[in-house]
Order: sequence, then structure tokens, then C-alpha cells
Amino acid sequence: MKTLEIETARAFVPLLDPARYKGAKGGRGSGKSQFFAGLGAEDALRFPGESGEGLRMVCIREVQKSLKHSAKSLIEAKLNEYGLGEKDGFKIYNEVIKTPGDGLIIFQGMQDHTADSIKSLEGFHRAWVEESQSLSAVSLQLLRPTIRWEDAKRGLTSELWFSWNPRRRADPVDMMLSQGSLPTGAKVVTANWSDNPWFPAALEQERLDCLRNDPDQYDHIWEGGYVSVITGAYYAKALTEARQQGRIGRVAADPLMTLRVFCDIGGTGAKADAFTMWVAQFIGKEIRVLDYYEAVGQPLATHLEWMRSKGYTPERAQIWLPHDGDTQDKVYDVSYRSALEAAGYSVEVVPNQGKGAAKARIESARRLFPAMWFNESTTDSGLAAIGWYHEKRDEARNVGLGPDHDWSSHGADSFGLMCVVYEEPQIVKQKAETPRRYGANGWMA
Repeated sequence: MKTLEIETARAFVPLLDPARYKGAKGGRGSGKSQFFAGLGAEDALRFPGESGEGLRMVCIREVQKSLKHSAKSLIEAKLNEYGLGEKDGFKIYNEVIKTPGDGLIIFQGMQDHTADSIKSLEGFHRAWVEESQSLSAVSLQLLRPTIRWEDAKRGLTSELWFSWNPRRRADPVDMMLSQGSLPTGAKVVTANWSDNPWFPAALEQERLDCLRNDPDQYDHIWEGGYVSVITGAYYAKALTEARQQGRIGRVAADPLMTLRVFCDIGGTGAKADAFTMWVAQFIGKEIRVLDYYEAVGQPLATHLEWMRSKGYTPERAQIWLPHDGDTQDKVYDVSYRSALEAAGYSVEVVPNQGKGAAKARIESARRLFPAMWFNESTTDSGLAAIGWYHEKRDEARNVGLGPDHDWSSHGADSFGLMCVVYEEPQIVKQKAETPRRYGANGWMA
């Protein structure tokens, strides 16, 4: 068997040892994909000697429209770099790569699989999920038990590899390999451009350009941070300015001021929309945003329990609901207003703003953003929602279709409701203070 000497960046050294799960997360230019492509070639070279059979490896993306979007070219480049070819048992075909000992490397999209078709991968030794931040929960649930080969006599087991640039905390791969207790036998590393000893000069210029021209995206693209805002999001610029001005950090509640709770109503079914709440205080010309809450499919009792646990009791807090706050819940046959009032809260329902309500909330929020201060540790998931909230577009006609109704819109709607409620008294006050003028036809408004 041919012997290779492969230089490995220090950040990836823990992934050289056997492990059931191997994960590498981080930003652009870290060398994550290069590392796993090289590891695949290395494993394929030595595998027949270890297990007696050729390595069977599947390279996966959630959606793979063509091999152009696969890891095939990366592995081919590594084989060329290591000088591995047909004499060593490797042969490159249009769809697959043959490996020593009659093994093979294939390239597939998880969305093309069903619970039955995924069984075709049961005998595979390695699965590498590239761009795994896009992997759905269903795909992950299908994949994990499917890759289960083992050779007990030799102490060998199959491995699942994941490389990703963190996007959202709620992404399934991030929840599995980056939060809380890791799966047994998991090894996960973080690697960014600064961990890559072969980071190219061309990418260094790209990094510096991004830092200068697109600072709101820099942390996510290059430093492996979560997406805080997306390009084209309604509040992208406002959030970036708030961070730069130090208005996202530590904010304390004033114990003498009313806690104002602004809601967007979800429901109690398994497929219900999210129920969201922003908690704020209006102090002078400042809006102090103190807390954010989101739950899906839970009864009102769950929301009330959270409020009580945080000290947002009827004695301290007042609640605002959107116009459907007077609509009866389909399951419990009671409106949110009446249920909350029965729990002792003072409740106001904001009237339907009619056509263009969403746009009006967005404009109110944009005007008020410079007066907002956010307590980051308790509003981070809400900030993620409003940072993602964006316009849906018809790309073919380049036409905006209004706010995209996705996971972020419920947090954004309750945020917009807060801004509408703040602005309304100011508008009324301005009208009341406008002096009347006397003209040729008498008093004029």
C-alpha cells in the first residue's frame, strides 16, 4: 500500500482519530472541505488493508442538482495532489469514483431519498455531508441510523462527517453537534480562515473587502458566526448600526415603569404558527427591549407560565394583541383577550390596520430603531428573526411581493406591533397640539 505524508492544519488534528461523528464548523477559507476531501482519499487508500474490503463512501448535500454542486471535484483534486491514480486502485468515472478493493465514492442529494430508498446506503462506511447547515431534520433522522456498518472483530465502525458554516442555532446539524450534549463518540472542531496555514492571498483580499464593504455579513461569512442579518432584510442596516453604536448589549428594566408585552398570536395545533412576545419599556424617548419569547403549538397556559417565571405578572405588565386577539381559539373556544383578562392582565387589542399593515409596521420600526436598546442575552432569538425578515421577490420579473411569510415573520410582526403602539400616542399628541388658523372662511384645522 502506498504511504502518504499529508500536512494537516492543527485545528483538524482531533478529527484524524476514529470517531462515529466528526464535525468541522467555521467560516469561509478555513479548509474544512479540503480536509474532509483529503481524509476521504486517505481512508479509501488504507481501508482494504484494515477491513478487507474497499471503502464505500457517500458524499451528501441536502439538494444536489448536478455533480457540479457536489464534492466530486474536490476529491479528484486531492487524488491528483497526492499522486493517486489507477495504479493505486482509483478510477474516476462521470458519476462515481472507484476506490481500491472494489470500493466506490458516490454523490447524492438527501431530498432524492425516501425512507425506503435510503436503505441502499446501509452498507456504506463513510457519509460526508457538505454544507450541512442546509440539511433538514428529516434528512438527518433518515441518515443517522442508515450509516451503521461495523466490523466488530477489527473494532471498526462507520463514520458520519459534517462540514458547515453556522447559519442559525435552530439548524438541525448545529443543534446536534454544537449545542448541549453531543452524540456519543462525536468530535467537533471550529476552524476559520485564521486557522488555515495555506490561506491564499486572493481570499485574504476578499476577506478585507467584505470587512470594509459588507460588515454586517462579515462575522457569518468569515468568522463562522450565526447569521444576524441577511442581505436585503428590512432591518439589516438598522441592526448593523445598533451593534456598532453599542445599543445591543446589557439593558436592565426600570422597576418603576410598566412592562409592555406585545404579541403575535399563533395557535394550539401541531402545525400552528409561532406565538411570539416582545417585552419592552417606553422610557422617555427610549424603547428598552428587554425580552423575547417564541413557542409553537403550545396552549396559552404555557405562555402565561413563562411570563410569571420572568416576573411579568399582572401587577407589572400590560399586554397588547393584534386585531385577531378577539377571535376565538379553534381548540379552546375562547379569545386570547378574554383568557388573558381572566388571568388578571390588562389587555389592549390593536385595531386592524387594513391593507398595507405589514408595510406600515416595517416603516414604524425603521423610524424608531435609533431609539431602541436591546438586552442581547434575552432577545438574541428575536434579533435573529428580525434580522432574517425580508421581502419575497419574483426573481423572473424582479418584483417585490411583500414580506416573506417564513419562520421569522411572527417575531417580526410582534416587533412591528410594538412600534405601531409606541407611535400612535405620539401622532395623537401632535394632532392635539397643532394650533388652528383663522382664514377667510373661518377657523381651519
